[in-house]
Amino acid sequence: MGKEASVTRGRPDITLLVVTVILVVIGTVMIYSSSSIIAMEKYGDGYHYIKKQIVFVLLGFGVMTGVSRIPYRHWGKVAYPAALVSVALLTLLIIPGFGTTVGGATRWFRIAGISFQVSEMVKVALVIFLAHYLTKKVSRIKEFSRVFLVPLALLLIILGLILRQPDFGTAVIMVMVFMLMFYLAGSRVTYLVGLAATAIPAGAILIMQESYRMRRLLSFLNPWEDPGGTGFQIIQSFISFGSGGAFGVGIGNSMQKLFYLPEPHTDFILSVIAEEGGFVGVVVVVVLFSILVLRGFVISFRCDDLFGMLLASGLTAVIALGAFINMAAVMGLVPTKGLVLPFLSYGGTSLIMCMMVIGILLNISSRRGQEETTAEAA
Repeated sequence: MGKEASVTRGRPDITLLVVTVILVVIGTVMIYSSSSIIAMEKYGDGYHYIKKQIVFVLLGFGVMTGVSRIPYRHWGKVAYPAALVSVALLTLLIIPGFGTTVGGATRWFRIAGISFQVSEMVKVALVIFLAHYLTKKVSRIKEFSRVFLVPLALLLIILGLILRQPDFGTAVIMVMVFMLMFYLAGSRVTYLVGLAATAIPAGAILIMQESYRMRRLLSFLNPWEDPGGTGFQIIQSFISFGSGGAFGVGIGNSMQKLFYLPEPHTDFILSVIAEEGGFVGVVVVVVLFSILVLRGFVISFRCDDLFGMLLASGLTAVIALGAFINMAAVMGLVPTKGLVLPFLSYGGTSLIMCMMVIGILLNISSRRGQEETTAEAA
């Protein structure tokens, strides 16, 4: 019993927790800096966005604390219900009258003035489902029809519904997380190569079928061809990065946030950080994300059991890919995707789900071996 108690009270990964707190603090400060003028113009209250974000932050820390106390193996019990609920909610979004459309995309439910972005929840639900399913089927992991086909069918259903919103960036993240988790579980590489060989041309076809995606691709390749139209966003982001220099113009002094940068408090918050904090500010953000992702994978590979390893790896990959794609997009390295920067961008759903992920990772880091020790003690 004493051995079981000592494992249960194990210390969580303090580095992961500290880095998360720092990122949230930076995000809160930069959301106020980047949104106050827009909030004043739109709502007559410069504190409109920051007041809501502070509520999200408090809720996020509450969720993280609560989730960190739930033994991570319990998430396997909700794997199938979570997958079914994800499909149901995504289906409701495409039914007229249920979803809320913003900027041409129907990604949110709005209830009592509160918006909820379904895809943020679905990413976590998919990881939980895959971790549970692959753990149960690990002895047959190399069998296509018995193991690979069922989750692949689920993935294709989710992708179809996500792309109807549309949300191409989230779809890309889900495919990459799916492939990573199957690879770590020991699936045949030929299955994954086949999936990639199918996904790449399918993605190209989807881009060519939608004119706005083609415009984004062309503006990414040469934004100065249409500086007042499709290239406007990324050019303004370039100006932010260039204006910041080495040490930035100072917190609150960005000029690009004054109705030049689109969504400076959400998709392009790193551009404001680059202008106000300079090269040093961007490096700090990149280093913090690098440490967070490293700690996530360290927790994963130190885990005693396959479920914990897959769960930690998948959840870490969700944050890593979201951060990488957002940062790459605002720097002009990939086409803009409409993805927020985890922990830093304004938005309740993204922040709360990211804090939930951190809570699960903290539990995994503090409860390694708990199940085996409990069994021995019994």
